Amino acid sequence: MKNIKNLYFALPKQHKIIITSCVVVVLFLLIVPLESSKQVTSSSNGEFKAGQRYQVVMPEQANNLDKLTNIELPVQPIEAVNIIQEPIRVLPSNIEEDAAQLDWQSVEVKSGDSLAKIFKRNGLNATTTHKVITAEGDDSELLKKLSVGDIMRIGKDNEGNLVSLEYPLSKYETLFVNLQNQQYHAYKESKSVEIREAIARGTIKANFWNAASSAGLNDGQIISLANVFGWDIDFAMDIREGDSFNVIYENQYVEGDFIGTGKILAAEFINQGESFQAIRFTDDEYYSPDGRSMRKAFLRAPVSFRYISSNFKRNRFHPIQKRWKSHNGTDYSAKKGTPVVAAGNGRVTDSTYNKYNGNYVFIQHGNGIVTKYLHFSKRAVKKGERVKQGQVIGYVGSTGMSQAPHLHYEFLLNGVHRNPRTVKLPDAKPISQKYRPAFDVISKQRIAELSSSRHMMVTMQSSTGNTK
Repeated sequence: MKNIKNLYFALPKQHKIIITSCVVVVLFLLIVPLESSKQVTSSSNGEFKAGQRYQVVMPEQANNLDKLTNIELPVQPIEAVNIIQEPIRVLPSNIEEDAAQLDWQSVEVKSGDSLAKIFKRNGLNATTTHKVITAEGDDSELLKKLSVGDIMRIGKDNEGNLVSLEYPLSKYETLFVNLQNQQYHAYKESKSVEIREAIARGTIKANFWNAASSAGLNDGQIISLANVFGWDIDFAMDIREGDSFNVIYENQYVEGDFIGTGKILAAEFINQGESFQAIRFTDDEYYSPDGRSMRKAFLRAPVSFRYISSNFKRNRFHPIQKRWKSHNGTDYSAKKGTPVVAAGNGRVTDSTYNKYNGNYVFIQHGNGIVTKYLHFSKRAVKKGERVKQGQVIGYVGSTGMSQAPHLHYEFLLNGVHRNPRTVKLPDAKPISQKYRPAFDVISKQRIAELSSSRHMMVTMQSSTGNTK
């Protein structure tokens, strides 16, 4: 016993504390059951009761034993513990602000504007411009081409940083650029466009343009209608009072609001008692009811005109040069700014200005055909550019040796001038046989609709005539 005592005092102080603590704990455990056995039932025999929890002080708590003895630690039964796993939400380093809390500005795109200029005017630096232009998503490229008059919405946070941008691409499509995790993301949202069919009909009293306009067709639709029948009808020389037309076309709506007109779906033109009908197919081409293409290789007239001011003549007195000379083309009188289109597919060989022709464009087509367009107020194509039939190449003007706004149009075959109004034009190919069954279904439906519209117009005219 003495040796044990000497050994104990020879131990380091830390070891003495641990041994003393262990002894105290053992003595405590021996005493507590004896005291608590008085409180249990006789059937317990002084043993721990099943299901009952007892608090035990660990050795490392011995130094704070006095503090622990006055603290009741609640103990929850294991069977009462329910572990519920909830999804973990990882918040981005840059939390998006609610759009309603942003400072929104509406900015109108002005002539000569670029995204950089607009941002600079609105307190945004070149770095922001670069980040937006290079935003994730291919749609950010659309911001490189802005249209004058468009309204761009810019949303900033409290520190003046760009958080959101909205730019309308059309009446039904919007480009969004939003800041997420320090990176701009671009995407488009499109609203569904509802198509409703409408019918316009009219009878010509003075001229085709006025009659079509009175029937509710806009300028673009009038030009399109003339182009549909432009290979068969000369709208300057062949139109007569009493001629009539019926047009089935698209009206476009977004969320119930009218946004504009769409394609002409079918049309009928009665010229001097002869009926011409055209049906639009899914390839965006127009065919007669029996499947023949309405298109020829070249347009008779590449402009929607009011009248022909000077025909193709071998000998004509020039009103400006005051001498007789051949007039190797046709002069179409039209309002300044009227679009002029390419008569056929080809390549622009000249697009420039001189004092005789003014602004002019020459186009080389296949099979030795060249077309020439003179006196433009403005040219819309450049030399070397390839153009398609119906593509706008310039606008009617009175530049060069010209007394009034008009288009001078020439048609050359193997270097020889031909009258563009009478030269024989090759037909385009008819509808493919494999699409013929589908076309026949559409054709029957459209012809029935045109017939119904025609009868309605006759009835209305008869009713009007009876009231006079």
